Amino acid sequence: MPPFEGVLFDLDGVLVDSEHLAEGVWVRTLAEHGLPIAANEFSHLAVGQTFPNVLLRLQELHGWTATDAFLPVLEERFNQAFHDLPAIQGAQDTLLALRAAGIPFAVASNSERGRLHLKLRASGLAELVGTHAYDPSWVGGRGKPHPELYVFAAAQLGVDVTRCVVVEDSVPGGTAGVAAGATLFALLAAGHIHPDSSAQMQAIGAARVLRSHRELQEALGVTTSA
Repeated sequence: MPPFEGVLFDLDGVLVDSEHLAEGVWVRTLAEHGLPIAANEFSHLAVGQTFPNVLLRLQELHGWTATDAFLPVLEERFNQAFHDLPAIQGAQDTLLALRAAGIPFAVASNSERGRLHLKLRASGLAELVGTHAYDPSWVGGRGKPHPELYVFAAAQLGVDVTRCVVVEDSVPGGTAGVAAGATLFALLAAGHIHPDSSAQMQAIGAARVLRSHRELQEALGVTTSA
């Protein structure tokens, strides 16, 4: 019997390799609207954040405010970019192994609802996740780093969040998982991971730092034969 009863996944950077795509769209669109910003600087302030928080951070750090024309362009470009989105290597195997083991799982993401489901469909993971894909609109818009989204996702699985593992790649998401009372596993398997990510995730309370879905499967006790 595993020491947990459910697994709650972040989406971007954990199940789908979307952060570089998103970063490119943001940087290109910001430059066209008066804010040239280096990709690595943008990544540091944006990974794991909601749209409103990214805009707030840009205003605080650069004194830049989005015009009425900015968000529609950004939204359209995101929707185009995410129609061809790879799952992270081994992600599908992890979900299949959990399903075979009878361990419930959900996705809890700061992505806007339509884009969350677009990413799941494009990456081929929608059928496996089913209806258990949740965004901040389910909890009054309070996305990560607030804990409510993970608490809600666990409740939808019928599992106490304190008996869940949260799988995250970012400080905002990891902070939400720890604040919710879950056990945090940091999965640093995507292309956008920074050299200091491991230390950052350990500093906020990650119980494990893992580098691949194979390592995650082993940590969860649901290894596959593949």
